[in-house]
Amino acid sequence: MVDPQSREARVDCVGKHVYQVVGGYGSIDWLPAVPRTERVKVRDYTCDCRPIVYELCQAGGLRFIRRISRPNGRLVVEESRWSTSAVIDTLWGELLRGEAR
Repeated sequence: MVDPQSREARVDCVGKHVYQVVGGYGSIDWLPAVPRTERVKVRDYTCDCRPIVYELCQAGGLRFIRRISRPNGRLVVEESRWSTSAVIDTLWGELLRGEAR
């Protein structure tokens, strides 16, 4: 497994970076983002030096992961399913370790 804090990260990056995918990784069902609430709290996030940024979000007592990308200059925002903090915090850890995408 490649350490994301070494080779792939910019020298001046201090944010979190997602590890490369490991074999047999889990798949996250990404759905188009739909406004469901007025306020969303971003609890954690990955560095924006990469083409895809992930945010661990919370709203209305539930958590979800937001994926933000810009293919061909077009902003694409997708979300995981919304669930309890225990479920999504586990998924967030798997994502950061390269065990889920």
